[in-house]
Amino acid sequence: MKLGMIIDYSGGFDETVELLLAYEEAGLELVAIPEAYSFDAVSQLGYLAARSKSLELMSAILQVYTRTPTLTAMTAAGIDYVSQGRFTLGLGASGPQVVEGFHGIKYDAPLGRTRETVEICRKVWKRERLEHEGRFYRMPLTQEHGGSGLGKPLKLINTPVREQIPISIAALGPKNVEMVAEIADGWQPLFFHPGKARIAWGDALDAGLAKRDPELGPLQIQLQIGLHHGETPPESEAKIRNQLALYIGGMGAREKNFYNQLTVRYGFEEEAKEIQDLYLAGNKAEAAQAVPTELVEATNLTGDDDTLRTKLAALDEAGVTTLLLNPLADDPAERVAHLKRLSELVAERG
Repeated sequence: MKLGMIIDYSGGFDETVELLLAYEEAGLELVAIPEAYSFDAVSQLGYLAARSKSLELMSAILQVYTRTPTLTAMTAAGIDYVSQGRFTLGLGASGPQVVEGFHGIKYDAPLGRTRETVEICRKVWKRERLEHEGRFYRMPLTQEHGGSGLGKPLKLINTPVREQIPISIAALGPKNVEMVAEIADGWQPLFFHPGKARIAWGDALDAGLAKRDPELGPLQIQLQIGLHHGETPPESEAKIRNQLALYIGGMGAREKNFYNQLTVRYGFEEEAKEIQDLYLAGNKAEAAQAVPTELVEATNLTGDDDTLRTKLAALDEAGVTTLLLNPLADDPAERVAHLKRLSELVAERG
């Protein structure tokens, strides 16, 4: 199991970069940069490429609506170039709250747009002359579809370091997960309950894997997860509960909240409704307390050595291949120590 770290977009970038050597010595192998409606991830990934030599880099995630598919392909090839082949392209659809609210772009057909983006990226990286006649994207754009008629099928000028840059897609809904299992190198779920993953996604994964090209290899699962070694202090548990309450209760509209729907599929239907009712009514602290303790425990790596061993075994059994850790301790040295101990526990498993 590979150990990565997600760098929170709300702050701490400089501090984390300064500690990269210590994290790497403690067992860190990958750094992922998110992109919500924050600073862009690309500039930070470029900076990390220059500041590191062996750490793998990953976007978690670039939104498919905010860049054209070809720009996404160019960007991924560029980061892979400056990092000498260390980049994984993390993609996701995000949601209408961000895409329409912040970018002013209609949030439509997330599956179709994601699928075509992946197809186009792979054509660009192979330096094929780009001709794509899809439902959502057409290259070249012809007069028939609103173009000038002057467009030419072009290929990328530069030769990429790799013509098959790994693609990992964030997905939660069954149809999205089925598509990811079919076409992507990796899958980024969130709030992954290993004991209930088959209930939530089993049929979707099976259906997608049945259509998967064997050349893609096994589906990698790259999981964002909180980390705290030892007894979890109240402030760290509060961070977990607040995040879960935000996503389950307040992310998206009441009728279109993917995280709330996932909580329902896990079997917490009443709790999901209560959290959402409380959160949307402005009672955020009460919403956080309403998050089931089972969900807090199952979706985070917290506890002593034996507890972490048990949780690692469950994640391994569920197919998780990479942990994108979010260290919860406030003290930087403590965060490094927690990652080091987790690395040792992972090594125990062989």
